[in-house]
Amino acid sequence: MRDEEEAARQQKLPGLDDHRWREALRIVEALVFASAEPVSEAFLAERLPRGTDIAALMRQLQTEYAPRGVNLLRIDNHWAFRTASDLAFAIRREQTEVRKLSRAALEVLAIIAYHQPVTRAEIEDIRGVQTSKGTLDVLLEAGWVRFRGRRRTPGRPVTFGTTRDFLDHFGLEDIRDLPGVEELKGTGLLTGRIPANFHVPLPGNTEDLSEDEDPMTAQDIEELGLLVPGGAEDDDAG
Repeated sequence: MRDEEEAARQQKLPGLDDHRWREALRIVEALVFASAEPVSEAFLAERLPRGTDIAALMRQLQTEYAPRGVNLLRIDNHWAFRTASDLAFAIRREQTEVRKLSRAALEVLAIIAYHQPVTRAEIEDIRGVQTSKGTLDVLLEAGWVRFRGRRRTPGRPVTFGTTRDFLDHFGLEDIRDLPGVEELKGTGLLTGRIPANFHVPLPGNTEDLSEDEDPMTAQDIEELGLLVPGGAEDDDAG
């Protein structure tokens, strides 16, 4: 651990002495600890001297917390403290039982995660059955799925994608960390005879709109009933 900490110190700015480096570590630790949501690196940078190497700070803090009961995790360029995965059994009993998703909801969630951006019609084409509005509503209310934009095709259908909360809940740093075919086979989630042309797609960037997507407008948001009290959600504060 000392070697990793020393390497992190060597990456700091030449003008940032050890005292100010440790103070910067304390600041980012406090900011992440005090936030109920994962904190973006941009949010942290705004509260430290200009030019501070945020990535190096977070790597060192992550190393320091690695052997503890609480770990510092990177989630889609955001940071959060979470219980160490090997200690989940110790606190699970104290948590409220979360409603289990139906098989249909799990299928839809998996399709959105791997195929995003994807429309409702495309989801139904992949599943081979109609998808009820209630199934999508459950995923939207859980905060794991969001409206991305509108496809540049007739009817301008809404496209769906996953959220940072989805990554956080399933312990993923990036959407590209989703398991591939071999990993799914190893966990027993893919059983039986698999078609020769079967493949698991690799999701792309979940933040940027694709070439065939238009951004959601205020009118789109109003039509879809997405207006929330107090205005739009602040994505950089947590």
